[in-house]
Amino acid sequence: MSGYVDLQVNGYAGVDFNALDLTLEDFHYAMRRIREDGTSQFLPTLITAPWQEMLVKIERIAGWIENGEVPSDIVPGLHIEGPFLSPLDGFIGAHPKDAALPATESRASELLDRGRDFIRLITLAPEVDDRGAVTRLFSDRGVVVAAGHSDASLNELKQAIDQGLSLYTHLGNGCPSSLSRHDNIIQRVLSLGEHLSVSFIADGHHVPSFALRNYLNMLNDDHVIIVTDAIVLLVLVPGDTN
Repeated sequence: MSGYVDLQVNGYAGVDFNALDLTLEDFHYAMRRIREDGTSQFLPTLITAPWQEMLVKIERIAGWIENGEVPSDIVPGLHIEGPFLSPLDGFIGAHPKDAALPATESRASELLDRGRDFIRLITLAPEVDDRGAVTRLFSDRGVVVAAGHSDASLNELKQAIDQGLSLYTHLGNGCPSSLSRHDNIIQRVLSLGEHLSVSFIADGHHVPSFALRNYLNMLNDDHVIIVTDAIVLLVLVPGDTN
């Protein structure tokens, strides 16, 4: 199947994949619009929310895939972004700070159970995953583990890599606008570019084009992933709802 593969889609064309009242009909509409716009496969991305709400949202879409109501050749699974993220201002980004949680093996196992083996990618902050235990658990279950919304130290990133970390989510975002000149999360990740793939939101807004060019010059092409991080408003015009 030819076409763009997007690892991070929060919603599209008036449909919010994170809405508690998301319906299968709405999901099909968004999926059709995504396909018409040139994307052949995508991962619906569910972000940090109160724990029980997250579980409901994960189980709903995973169940649609499992039951064949959503075709797995278009939606092969889910990207879970959170809730194991840094709660610090700036690093938490648009995620609700009060719903961020430390990573524990029991919580990770519950996510996996609700995801019915359709969680393909999870983004977490290595500094809230003690000794990388949850990273190892997910990796051993075949889930790609990405760091993101994180201020992990260089040593914490290296430890996470040893436990299975293989990706960094939307580098240059999910961090404060003001950082230490040299020892900051962007520089740490770029220094580990031979061990990590790195995703970017290459829209010229989330990361200015000149900065993106510098980042790309530091990474091998096969370690670069472009995502949209699309939200409910994408492709709508003012006053449009669908």
